[in-house]
Amino acid sequence: MTTFRARLQAGDTLFGTMVTLPTASTAEILTDCGFDWLFVDAEHGPLDTGDILGILQAVGHRVPCIVRVPECSEAWIKRVLDLGAHGVIVPQTNTPETVAEVVRHARYAPTGGRGVGLARAHGYGFRFDEYVQSANEDIAVIVQAEHRDAVDNIEQIVAVPGIDAVLLGPYDMSASYDKMGKIDDTEITSAISRVINTCRDAGVPVGSFGVTSEAVRSYADQGCQFLCAGVDVLFLGGAAAQMRRSIVGDQ
Repeated sequence: MTTFRARLQAGDTLFGTMVTLPTASTAEILTDCGFDWLFVDAEHGPLDTGDILGILQAVGHRVPCIVRVPECSEAWIKRVLDLGAHGVIVPQTNTPETVAEVVRHARYAPTGGRGVGLARAHGYGFRFDEYVQSANEDIAVIVQAEHRDAVDNIEQIVAVPGIDAVLLGPYDMSASYDKMGKIDDTEITSAISRVINTCRDAGVPVGSFGVTSEAVRSYADQGCQFLCAGVDVLFLGGAAAQMRRSIVGDQ
């Protein structure tokens, strides 16, 4: 299987969706919907490592699962990669120093300092050598630009060796400018454009999230290469509400 990281580096446009429910069946269903990747969100919502393990086991290698950890934490990054995640997304990476820390936690020596253990990613020991030799090449390391500080530091952030992509966080970014949810405000759109243009000039793939397909298309039009559209809970709630309206109307 061509890895998610290899496809990023090849310039492929990759469409995914977000998994937030702690039920492996949800991710398993989404796996058969044709997405290029699944955004498994352990930053917001109830997912713990047991839930993440179940999701990764249900999906297997059919679709790459990129896990967003709650913070730049060695324990979290090491744990989800040992569980078999195909990459990590790390939030609030607002300085080059934090980004370098992410790389150090996610890469084995000599390019990083990831701890070595025996877990699912290593075939519980049966594929240890194979995994350790290929992990630095296969694992995607993605940092988020979701704060005005990250925008101010974006030129230094994209210059950090070892990062594979930058993911925009438009809503959190708007909040950091005291403009919560006003993602169409000119100050926010200018900040987003600065991140996108800087990433493009540095040859670093950039992605974004949108609740709707229209929002995602707008980011794709701006040059975002990997995109996340929609959330499992919205799919469930929206489809159920639509079904009810089709039966009983708007009562």
